[in-house]
Amino acid sequence: MAEKDKKLRLKIVTPTKPVFDDDVDMVVMHTSDGQIGVLKGHQPVTTVMGYGVLRVYNDEKVQHIAVFGGFAEINQQGTTILADIAECPEEIDAERARKAKERAERRRSEQKSDLDEKRLKLALRKATVRLELCGLPTITEESESLKVTKINT
Repeated sequence: MAEKDKKLRLKIVTPTKPVFDDDVDMVVMHTSDGQIGVLKGHQPVTTVMGYGVLRVYNDEKVQHIAVFGGFAEINQQGTTILADIAECPEEIDAERARKAKERAERRRSEQKSDLDEKRLKLALRKATVRLELCGLPTITEESESLKVTKINT
């Protein structure tokens, strides 16, 4: 079997731009049901995308792309992701993402009754994914203490 025959076509598009279009060995993505790895010949499925860093494996290299929502259509020839937002590492402003994460955590700790909890969680998740894509730490002292509290109880 030729090397080209082992590859699947991966396309990632957003409402404003095409983000990725190439043959790849494998893609690992975050869906609303968890992570899924896709190789050529995968059973056909349509799934809802979650928020996370998508990993694209190709010729022993790994490329990372942040994907925020949308849908993925997987078939035996390839995968098409129609993402609400998709960003490559060079598009991320790490300082802005860090400030957005701190702002969301601060608002969360204020626990105001008029706070839209769902929007807050989404903002926090977006900032965390962007920091992860930049290779920066995503756990703050507050997050770490919450994690430790959960483990110890």
